[in-house]
Amino acid sequence: MNKVDELLKQGKAVASRLTGPCDAEGFPMSALWVGALPLQFNADWQGKNADSERGTEVRLLWTREVLFLRFQARYRTITVFADAEANGRRDQLWDRDVAEVFLQPDRSHLRRYKEFEVSPNGFWIDLEIAPGEKHDLKSGLKRRVVLREAEKTWTAELTIPMNCLVANFDPALAWRVNFYRVEGAQEPRFYSAWRPTGTQVPNFHVPEAFGELVFAGG
Repeated sequence: MNKVDELLKQGKAVASRLTGPCDAEGFPMSALWVGALPLQFNADWQGKNADSERGTEVRLLWTREVLFLRFQARYRTITVFADAEANGRRDQLWDRDVAEVFLQPDRSHLRRYKEFEVSPNGFWIDLEIAPGEKHDLKSGLKRRVVLREAEKTWTAELTIPMNCLVANFDPALAWRVNFYRVEGAQEPRFYSAWRPTGTQVPNFHVPEAFGELVFAGG
């Protein structure tokens, strides 16, 4: 068993080093995503009520300058906001369908982390989370979203500059991370999580439940 297989067996998220070019928009060429190791989830935030028709796959690639993420989501219904700021930013985006990643590069501050969300129609939000605080991160992220209604899937790619995440990126250091989806127009909505948060009511802001993200190929 090689090192990457062992990491997957341990239930870690693995970001693979980008080994080829990006396209004209700055996203990895589609064939390069095949080399990124998938993680998948379809259960709710408590790890229950699995729904294969709302499954999510996440793949990650990295360079020293950029973290790339791709969400591939199966859906039953789509519920989105009709309005956003001119650049696509939308406050309260989590009140509609979204895919989310919470990243914690600095493991020494448990309750400080970064939050990124993207919707099926390409709206987004990025936030800096700290105890009792929530601020716009202004990360400079880019996103690209494709909705395939016939297949009932949507795919979102994100490029997140490393310098909004960490001052000096070191691929030898593991981060903490969790991935989520929200779907549904009204409660009870489907709140799914890669690593269950275990709360009585839906709550993604449980850094104690984050998993580990490692950078392969460094």
